[in-house]
Amino acid sequence: MSTPQGGWEQQYNEPTRRYPAVPPEPDEHPAVDAGKLWAGGFGTAVVAALAALVGILLVRGVLGIDLLSPSEAGAYGDASTTTYAFGAFAVAIVATGMLHLLLLLLPRPMSFFNWIMVLATVVAVLIPFTVGAELASQIATGAINLVIGICITSLLGSVGAIATRERRR
Repeated sequence: MSTPQGGWEQQYNEPTRRYPAVPPEPDEHPAVDAGKLWAGGFGTAVVAALAALVGILLVRGVLGIDLLSPSEAGAYGDASTTTYAFGAFAVAIVATGMLHLLLLLLPRPMSFFNWIMVLATVVAVLIPFTVGAELASQIATGAINLVIGICITSLLGSVGAIATRERRR
């Protein structure tokens, strides 16, 4: 049986030829680079706190809507403004911890993370409307909560994708 020059038999029966290795099957859960995840989580927390601060300064200082404290407190507000910013920071850190657990334990962890964060953001937007306050204050607080939720969800979604890689068997 003759084979044309360069045929399959000749190409794959050469003992000195190096054949590409078959890539191993990826493990069910990707490896998590905890350093990258938590560094990104800390950066996200800083952005969330600054977003809260910018939102409060915009609403109180520029729009003149009383938010979080009486209007006599000025554009920045009072200690509750700082508490709000630290609260946004803390929520981002808690979300990072939740993302870390999801990445370690669940299949399709980013889908679960996105759903949890979207629903938590909706709750944060709706909560101001459940308390007795002026409509403008409720809308402004809900809008600030929405921006903070979007920041945390989008940034941690990116961080989660970067902090995971395929684990080799």
